[in-house]
Amino acid sequence: MARKKPAKEKSEKGSEAEESAPIQTGATPVETSATRTFDDYECSGNVMTDFPGLCALLDMKNIPAVKTKLSSSNQESATGGRQFHKKPAHDVFKPHLQVELENGDPYCTSSIKIFGWTVDEPIVRVLSKMISCSSTLHTIYFWQAGLTDSMVNALVNAACACVTLRVITLEGNPLVDNNHHLLFCEGSALTHLNLRNNRIEDEGARLLGAALSTSTCANWNLTSLNLSFNHIGDVGAGHIAKGLRFNRTLLFLSLSNNHIGDSGATKLATVFGEVVLPHEEIVQRRKLLLEKRHSSSAAADADQSCAAKLSSDQLPSLAGGASLGSNKGESKNLSKKRDSSKAEGKRAPTKDPKCLKKSEGQDAEEKNCVYDQEHKKPVEMVSPLLNESVQQRNGELVLPGNTTLASLSLAGNRITELSLPQFLTSLQMQDGGKGLLRLCLQRNHFAAECEPYLKIKEVMALRDPLNKKSEEQPEEEGEGSQCSDG
Repeated sequence: MARKKPAKEKSEKGSEAEESAPIQTGATPVETSATRTFDDYECSGNVMTDFPGLCALLDMKNIPAVKTKLSSSNQESATGGRQFHKKPAHDVFKPHLQVELENGDPYCTSSIKIFGWTVDEPIVRVLSKMISCSSTLHTIYFWQAGLTDSMVNALVNAACACVTLRVITLEGNPLVDNNHHLLFCEGSALTHLNLRNNRIEDEGARLLGAALSTSTCANWNLTSLNLSFNHIGDVGAGHIAKGLRFNRTLLFLSLSNNHIGDSGATKLATVFGEVVLPHEEIVQRRKLLLEKRHSSSAAADADQSCAAKLSSDQLPSLAGGASLGSNKGESKNLSKKRDSSKAEGKRAPTKDPKCLKKSEGQDAEEKNCVYDQEHKKPVEMVSPLLNESVQQRNGELVLPGNTTLASLSLAGNRITELSLPQFLTSLQMQDGGKGLLRLCLQRNHFAAECEPYLKIKEVMALRDPLNKKSEEQPEEEGEGSQCSDG
C-alpha cells in the first residue's frame, strides 16, 4: 500500500499536468487575439484574409463574403475573348465584396467593387485601412452603396495614401454636403472619376469647378470626369466652365442628362474660344509676373556668385600647375596634365556642389519644360495666366481658351438653337489641331436639321481623327444604364 500511494499521487499529478497543458496552450491564442487590436493589424495585401480579419476585430456580425475573379484582360484571355456576366439575381445583390485579381495572385488586388448594398461606418473603416495599405489597387467602385459625407472623407484619406489608385466610381450615392470634389483634391493621384447619378446640383458643381482650377491653383492629375445623370443647371454649368478656364489636364467631360439650358451652354462654349480676364485675375497675373521676375533675378545673382567662387577656386590650381603666361603651348600642356591627373585618380578642381546641383536642376527644367521628373507635374504651365499669347484689346487682356479638353458631352439637356452659334464661333477659334475632337449635342431642344447644328457637325467631322461621325457612335453614358436611374 505504501508503494501504490505515491503512484496514485504521481498519476494525479500527471493528470493535473495533462489537464493544465491544453488549457495553457489554448490560452495563448486567445490572449493574443485579445491583445490584438484593429489599429495594430498589419494588412498582408490579401483581401480574402484581411477583410474578414479586420471585420472580426471590430466585432462585426454578418460579415459580407469576399468573391474574387480575374481582371477583365486576364479573363478575356482565359476564355478566348468571351466574358460571361450572367449571375442569379440573388447573388448579384447579396452583400459581398467583389475583388479582381491580377493573374490570379491573391496578393495583387486590382479593383474592389460594391454593388447595391448599403455599407456602414465599420465597413468603410475596414475598406479604408485596406486601401491605404494596398500597393496594387487601381480601381474602386461603389454603386448605390449608401455612402455618407463622413464615409467619403475616410475614403479620400485612404485614396491619398494609396499611390496606385487611379479610378474611382461613385454612382448612385448622393451626399448632403456635396463632398464629391474631395476625391480629386491636391493629395490625390486620381485620373478617372465617375460621379453619375448622384443628384449633384449647382452647389456641388461649384465645388467641383473650384477643384478643377482657380486663378491661383489647378488640378494636374484628373483626365476624365463623368457628371452625367445629375441635376446640374445653368448656374452649375457656369461653375464648371469657370473651372475649365485654367485647367489644362482634363481630357474628357460628360455633362449629359442634366438640366443645362442656353445660359449654361453658352458659358461652356465661351471657354473654348478666347478668355477675357476680369480685374481680379489681372491683379493675380501681375503678382505672378512679379514673383517670376524676382525668382529669375535671384537665380541670376546666384549664378554670378557661383561663377565668381568657381573662378577663385580654379586660380590656385592654375598657378600650381604652370606659370600664368599667354603661351598657347603651355595651356595645352596644362590641359594634358589635368587629363593625366584624372586618369591617375588624382582629385581635380571641381565646381561648388551647390552650384552644380543648381545647374543640374536648371538643365532638367530646360529639357522637361512641361513635366517635372520627380512629381510628374507641369513646371512651366503653373498658371495659364502667364501664357505668353496674351493680347491686349480695347483695354482688356485676352487669353487663349481651353484647347486641352478633347471630348465634351452635353447630350440630353435643355439646349436650344440660340446657344449653338457660340459653340460654332469657339470651335472656329481653335486651330492648329488642338481643341475639341468630340462634341455631343444630340437629344436637346433643337431640330437636328437646323443650320448651326449642321455646321458644327461639319467642323467636328473634319476634326475626327478616325474620320467618323461621332454622332452616329453610341455614347458611353448609355452603357450600363440599367445600374442608374435617369
